[in-house]
Amino acid sequence: MARGKFPGGMGNMGNMMKQVQKMQKDMEKVQAELEEKEVEATAGGGVVKVVANGKKNIISIEIQPEAVDPDDVEMLEDLILAAVNEAMRKAEDMVSSEMGKLTGGMNIPGLF
Repeated sequence: MARGKFPGGMGNMGNMMKQVQKMQKDMEKVQAELEEKEVEATAGGGVVKVVANGKKNIISIEIQPEAVDPDDVEMLEDLILAAVNEAMRKAEDMVSSEMGKLTGGMNIPGLF
């Protein structure tokens, strides 16, 4: 091998860098799109509804009046907790699905 030469030539290294840069731009685009996408989860037959976005931020929480019982606040807390956890799971699934389209299904820890 000649001194200073990479196997396959520098063209392969340049192509690989271009692919990495394109993937990075694509990921930034998908992340921006995920900020706009929302998932919804409910609990208690729909009396508590939580909406989250692709950045895993809670956007809104709606509680129907019939869910509010001053004598059973613990039940309402449980319903809210269940709906929030489900919304977070759905947001994570959405992010994984969208990013998986870019990475070909490869799970790259710390990537997103």
